[in-house]
Amino acid sequence: MTTQHRLIDLSHTIEHGMITYQGLPAPIISDYLSREASRGHYAADTSFQIGRIEMVANTGTYLDSPFHRFEGGRDLSELPLESLADLAGVVLRAEGRTAIDREAFAGLEVAGRAVLLHCGWARHWRTETYWSGQHPFLTEDAARYLADAGARLVGIDSYNIDSTTDKRRPAHTILLGAEIPIVEHLCSLELLPASDFRFFAVPVKIKGFGTCPVRAFALI
Repeated sequence: MTTQHRLIDLSHTIEHGMITYQGLPAPIISDYLSREASRGHYAADTSFQIGRIEMVANTGTYLDSPFHRFEGGRDLSELPLESLADLAGVVLRAEGRTAIDREAFAGLEVAGRAVLLHCGWARHWRTETYWSGQHPFLTEDAARYLADAGARLVGIDSYNIDSTTDKRRPAHTILLGAEIPIVEHLCSLELLPASDFRFFAVPVKIKGFGTCPVRAFALI
């Protein structure tokens, strides 16, 4: 009997003018070459569109590499695919929590896994509530626990994996310092089982870049 697998999209759509992170500019999406303009270059009834996009790296659902936090850390081009793709995944159900502490992970097997924090915050996407400063986040102690326990990647469906009131950004510092990539602004985590799925979040291979949007998804 053939096993039937299903792909679950865990990414927000990037659209012209949308805000991901308050204070950062929205993406500008336009034609570089429109279909109408291209018709003069090709045979009759043949046209192409070439798009142009101007955006900061922290747009939509994106992945942070160590270089995002540390000058000497690995950038996007240096991340091994094994740290981004076909990872065993586990979901922590953290709805109703703001500060997600170490004790929330009791009994959860995180070693060697992509640990995804399902906070339910994605329902506020593109609203004032989303970046209100009341978003769920990972505490410093919990980040240290995940690093010490051997998590491979940590993702969250929230505005920031850190509290934006803590200028030290301890979760970023600890996880990226341990070469554990971070994925922020996930969505649809409620569609995943608690475990027994594979997770993928592969960015463009860009030298000298620390962060990039991804098409994050799970195979269940």
